Amino acid sequence: MKDVKGSFRRANSAIRLASLSKIETMPDKTEHDNAPERRPAPPDGERIAKVMARAGLCSRRDAEAWIEAGRVAVNGTVIASPALDVTAQDRITVDGEPLPAAERTRLFLYYKPVGLVTTSFDPEGRPTIFDSLPEDLPRLISVGRLDISTEGLLLLTNDGGLARQLELPATGWLRRYRVRAHGSVDQAQLDRLKGGLEVEGVQYGPIEATLDRSQGANVWITIGIREGKNREVRNVLDTLGLQVNRLIRVSYGPFQLGELLDGDIEEVRTRVLREQLGERLAAEAGCDFSGPIGHRAPTEEQRRERAERGAR
Repeated sequence: MKDVKGSFRRANSAIRLASLSKIETMPDKTEHDNAPERRPAPPDGERIAKVMARAGLCSRRDAEAWIEAGRVAVNGTVIASPALDVTAQDRITVDGEPLPAAERTRLFLYYKPVGLVTTSFDPEGRPTIFDSLPEDLPRLISVGRLDISTEGLLLLTNDGGLARQLELPATGWLRRYRVRAHGSVDQAQLDRLKGGLEVEGVQYGPIEATLDRSQGANVWITIGIREGKNREVRNVLDTLGLQVNRLIRVSYGPFQLGELLDGDIEEVRTRVLREQLGERLAAEAGCDFSGPIGHRAPTEEQRRERAERGAR
């Protein structure tokens, strides 16, 4: 028995010595290993794209594209990958400018008029929704888009994380539209849309459609969808022989167009926003309801750009 125990002790000693030998011969980290994009994630850090989105500068997707384009630096070093966690102690710059301080999560209800595009800049020079907004608002991004000929409720937020979360089909929020279309249809035809359908290779999910009334050569229909794919309402109704000539979004999840008129914008109170989102959705979006509220007037350069786009 003593010989057996002695053998075990000698074997364990050999293993410990071998392990120590490996540790002692491990090479030191190189300077490349200490580059910002390769450092270990700090315990209280967040992905840099999320931090940029929370600052209201852009969406997470845009932030990742900006990083890959070499526009973002952390502590003076340009980074090439969004796989980086940062903390409040890190200094982030975009195009050489410091990242704006994050304010509390805010949401606005905006009645988008016909004739405006939902983008911050249009290469064709068409007027954008941001050209028409009051100048004392913070930087805002849209939750999804409405095409140029669609009007009605558009959600705007200063929180890119919230925008991304509300756009996801998995969130399941119903988008409801009032539609005027040229042609005729009955409720039985509209009921068949509940099972979804495929149009030119694009699969659309279940659609709620109610025939409200006929008006001359037109019909009015209320439609509810949960994905909001590009031109979904127009493409689906086209399969029924209906040509949409007016499309108004009247609600997005729990938020309603209400009494808003063309071009009106109204902020949702923080308490109401928190209640409507719920704890789970707010946590997944990374919302902050306790931060400060600040108004950022546009710079002189932004004013000139806005005036030039409006003139075009």
